[in-house]
Parts: sequence; structure tokens; C-alpha cells
Amino acid sequence: MVERGPVPGLVSLVGAGPGDPGLITVKAMDRLRSADAVVYDRLSDAGLLAEARQDAEMFDAGKGRGDARMTQDEINALLVELSSRGKSVCRLKGGDPFVFGRGGEEALALSGAGLPFEVVPGVTSSIAAAAYAGIPVTHRGVATSFTVITGSEDPGKPDSQLDWDALARLPGTLIFLMGWQALPAIARELIKRGASPGRPAALVQWGTTPKQRSVTGTLENIAEVGRSAGLGAPVAVIVGDVVGLRDGIAWFDNRPLFGKRVLVTRTRSQASRLRSQLEGAGAWCVEFPAISVVPVDDPTSIDAALKRLGDYDWVTISSSNGARGLRARMDVLGMDGRDFAGVKIAAVGPATGVTVRQELGVTPDLVPEEYVSDAVLRDMKALGMGGKRVLVVGSDIGRDVIPDGLQALGATVDRVVAYQTKAPENSGEEARAMFAEPGLDITTFTSSSGVDNLIDLLGGPELINGTVTACMGPITAERARERGLRVDVVAPERTMEALSGAIVDYFSKRGTDG
Repeated sequence: MVERGPVPGLVSLVGAGPGDPGLITVKAMDRLRSADAVVYDRLSDAGLLAEARQDAEMFDAGKGRGDARMTQDEINALLVELSSRGKSVCRLKGGDPFVFGRGGEEALALSGAGLPFEVVPGVTSSIAAAAYAGIPVTHRGVATSFTVITGSEDPGKPDSQLDWDALARLPGTLIFLMGWQALPAIARELIKRGASPGRPAALVQWGTTPKQRSVTGTLENIAEVGRSAGLGAPVAVIVGDVVGLRDGIAWFDNRPLFGKRVLVTRTRSQASRLRSQLEGAGAWCVEFPAISVVPVDDPTSIDAALKRLGDYDWVTISSSNGARGLRARMDVLGMDGRDFAGVKIAAVGPATGVTVRQELGVTPDLVPEEYVSDAVLRDMKALGMGGKRVLVVGSDIGRDVIPDGLQALGATVDRVVAYQTKAPENSGEEARAMFAEPGLDITTFTSSSGVDNLIDLLGGPELINGTVTACMGPITAERARERGLRVDVVAPERTMEALSGAIVDYFSKRGTDG
């Protein structure tokens, strides 16, 4: 009997888009999330790489000027090897695989080896960088065509494949990619071949990302303008009259938090929503999970309370994590939402109310509009707590304000721990490195434990006080001040929307006040 090798795996040549992770296509994301192996390039967004399976093999194939992790031949050989081993492969490439991405060479290598592959096109930076800078590459009455040119070829070499005479005569938009080093020579060559020295030109560095920087000038001075502004690769060079439309169309770099580096300290699993909202306002987010939410070490108490759930008149759930922790123990005990029949539920804050509905399958009877202890106690007092039996579900470091307040109202209270918060296994060096160059502008806190853990990792509040400190809710702000932090922004509610909105308001007012 003849032994056969593994069935070859499909290699997907995937365009990741120009830098903004939101511009990746649905099909590209599907291939990234399902691949056995990911081979990624220098410009791949770290947030996108986090979408890969935890058990996926990761290969850094980044290439830059003077810094190549792998040669192109080595990349081709790696793709062939992985596919031959039966691995499904996501070859993640910036922009589009076939727009100066050398995807054609990789496709030919796979085809020559008789291995299956597909091409998943991506949004090319030649269009996207210009669009994010407020420059349409075509515009009626201004430019009816655009030409994308490699900027990595020396314009002065005798065997150039570029027709510089034709490029200088073209009336449309010229877009040079990878052209930062050769920019002075590109400008000289176009002017020498007849292009007007005063023709508008723009440079867009790190297009579509929070690091984006854009400058404008003329063909004659654009290289000097870029150098004076401190720009460097990667840069898209745009030449043409459409550059003049930027003043009226610029949108991306006009947002209230544009260019601001924000530290998001929420748990990794919960940071994405806050990050999305801040980045929507133009921020550049750096995630550091200052707290880690884990199951309780000893679930005896919470299990016992759940088994006698019918003995309680009320269950008060203090946070979304509390609802999730409760659901985890209910699953173990074979319980579901029907076990809450005859028991009223108070969810502390609107966000917790949503999670209670999603995780427990029941609608809370009480959801105070404010996430503050006084609001919870005020609303429960109005319902009459004398003689009532209440189960309060919280964390291992939860405050006793609500249990003590309910007891003062005449209730019999049992408090159980549904989850624990721990400091992550990150070193203090890693935490301090986040505040090093280029530094941070804003530090966010969504819980008191996050405040304590980050300050402890940093060895004090000094580095944080060099940034604008934003806290979600007055309880977190109070703890921050107790630990020596200067609190600049306090969200009135414990919601991601309230925190991001408060930060935007703070910087909008600072801009208005000059």
C-alpha cells in the first residue's frame, strides 16, 4: 500500500488593507481567523494579528529598507513548505497583494509547486492614504485618471521601466508608493521632463492609521517640506491638482482626539469596545490589561447561594463581570434563567443590565440610570427593603457600600464573590515602557483595581501624572485620587460611551479655550 502525504493546505494571499484594521474585508478576516499559520509582513497591524487563532503558527516575514527578516525566495519557500505539510495559510500582506506586494511571485511559486492558493484583494494604500488625507484621487473637472507608480526605482538609472516623459505629461493624479528615499530624484525627473514646478503635491505618512501625518506643497519643494516636518517612510506621494481639494475635504486628521496616544487599561477581553470608540474619535490606542478577571478559586459560597436562590427576594449584581461569573457557576450547576422565577434582580448600571439580559436570559427589575452606590440604594429604598433577603453578587475586592447600605435599610444581606481580579503577569518594565518615547497623552481607568494594579506595577503615580487621567465613574476617580493621581476626566456613568464621550469633551474644550 502506497503511503500518501498530507492533503496540501490552501494558501490565501490576503490583502490586509492600508493600516486601519477596520478596512480589512470580511473574507480576509475569515481567512486570518481560521488559518493554521499566518505569515505576515512589516506593516501588519498588531490588532489584526491578535485575531489569529491562539494555536496558529506565526511567521514574521517583514521586509524594510536594510531590514529583511526573510528574503522573497525564503518567503516563497516557507509558503510552499507550510502548504505541503497540510497547513492552511494566511499570507497577510499590507494593502493589496498585487499592488507592489510581490503577491504575483508568491502565487507563481505555489502554482509551480502544484499547491492550491487563492487571492483575497485588499484596499490599496494608493487610494486609501489619499482618501484619509482628504484628497480624492479623481474629481470631476480636476482629474479623470490616476496612475500608481513604484517609488523604489531609481529615476536616473538607464534601464528604468518607467516612461518619465509620459508621466510628466499626464494630466491626472500621480501616486508614488515606497517613494520617500527617492522623492528628491522623482521631483527633479518630473520637472526636467516638463512637469510644472508649481504642480501641487502631498505626502501622507502612515496613511489611515492614528499615526498619519500629511503635508502639502509643490513638486518643487515637497521633498524639503517633508524633511522639515520630520516625515519618513512609509509615505505615499500624491502629485496633481486634486491636492488642492484637501483644505475642504480633510476629515480624518480633524477629529478631536487625532494623534493622541491613549492607554486603555481595561481587561483585554473588554478593551475592544472602548478602543473602538476612542479610535473613532481619532485616538491612537495602546492596550495594557492592568487587571485580569478570573474565576473564583473557591466557588463554594456562590454555589451554595445559587442552590437556595428561591430563598432570596432580590439579587443585586454589581457589574457585567459579576453577571458573567454568575452564569459560569449556573452552567456548572445546570441552572438557567428559569431559576430566577420569583426573584427580583437589580443590575447596577445600564451596562450591567444589558449583560444580565444577555448572560442570564432575564430582564432586570431595577436598573438605576447612574452607576453609583447612592443611586442603587436610593432606588431600592423606595421599593422597601425592610425584612427582605438580598444576595449581592460582586468581586473579591468589591466595596461594602451596597451590602452595608441594604442592611441599614433593614434587609438581610448575603454577599458572594462571582469573580476575582488579579494583576496580569506583565513586568513593571513592560508597564514603564509604554510611557517611554513616543509616550502617552491619556491614561484611562475603568475600575479601582485597574488603578491599584497599574500604580503598583509602575512603582508610583508619577508617570501616570504626566498624562491626562480619565476615570470611568466617581468610584474609580475617588480611588485614583487616594493613590495620588491627578484626575482630569471623570465619566458620569460606568459605561464605555460615557468615558469616551468625557474624554472627547475634555479635549474639545481645551481646543476651544486655546
